Amino acid sequence: MEKLLEVKDLHVSFDTYGGEVKAVRGVNFDLKRGETLAIVGESGSGKSVTTKALMQLIPMPPGRIKEGEILFEGRDIAKMNEKQMQKIRGKEMSMIFQDPMTSLNPTMKVGNQIMEGLIKHQKMNKAQARKRVVELLDLVGIPDPEGRMKQYPHQFSGGMRQRVVVAIALACNPKLLIADEPTTALDVTIQAQILELMKDIQKKTDSATIFITHDLGVVANVADRVAVMYAGKIVEVGTVDDIFYNPKHPYTWGLLGSMPSLDSEDEELYAIPGSPPDLLDPPKGDAFAARNEYAMKIDLEEEPPMFKVSDTHYAATWLLHENAPNIEPPETVKKRMKGMANSSSSSSEGERV
Repeated sequence: MEKLLEVKDLHVSFDTYGGEVKAVRGVNFDLKRGETLAIVGESGSGKSVTTKALMQLIPMPPGRIKEGEILFEGRDIAKMNEKQMQKIRGKEMSMIFQDPMTSLNPTMKVGNQIMEGLIKHQKMNKAQARKRVVELLDLVGIPDPEGRMKQYPHQFSGGMRQRVVVAIALACNPKLLIADEPTTALDVTIQAQILELMKDIQKKTDSATIFITHDLGVVANVADRVAVMYAGKIVEVGTVDDIFYNPKHPYTWGLLGSMPSLDSEDEELYAIPGSPPDLLDPPKGDAFAARNEYAMKIDLEEEPPMFKVSDTHYAATWLLHENAPNIEPPETVKKRMKGMANSSSSSSEGERV
């Protein structure tokens, strides 16, 4: 399958009074057409900065793409100026942000907000744009689209506002859709509806999606592949099955172990000890070493390379070195893996019935 996006050795920094914050430090990944890549990690791991850099949405200054390539259909986004980016944003690449209320203009009717991109990028007249707005609102599941397009954002519920934001992002049929924790502000029921909606729309439009989240439970339902980020770097990448059933990096173990489970009898959730490093002065060696109970001497001295686990699975941990001791994931992680396997088995049986 053809690659739509290739990110090569991406570095993004912010210049502050305290010094240079190295928010993204050598990120590499690619994305094929029609594929969904989930980027997961704690707050501050670099997920949002990475994806905003793809659309040149980081504030410059103080932010800057220090080095690296962002190849979108072979064109290097990192070298484009603002005028060139304006032709790509909304038309070829779109973004769904976390909070729909801050993404929508409270003084404009929602129909007019969706029409803006259609008139600018698709060169539609107002009559054509209104017709397309009705189709989009119907596509995202908003009843009475002709009446609702004349209303303001405050007249919509949180879930309906997020549907409007999805409609805006999809208006020009983008090739790449970036969803930055699009269900964070919504309750669990509405979350499920929005995720199902996005999956359905992706099948219809064959767009590629980058899905940013800290919720691994969401990832299992939406992604084809997963990239785990820590301290501005991708530390493990693989298919959903690779990450959930055969995780190799201790940080991934920690994320899986901290997932709540209905099957678990544990009274307490596991929490990764410590906190992420200060990226004003990134640590030498493996950035996760100070929080890693399995850390070895080399972790404090040298940064691990990406070791190949399989053709689809890579992880940056010295535990994969041929001379490293054989360390098994902790019991909390094995329980989660077993629980997810049972859940997946039950779902498959239900589908067969």
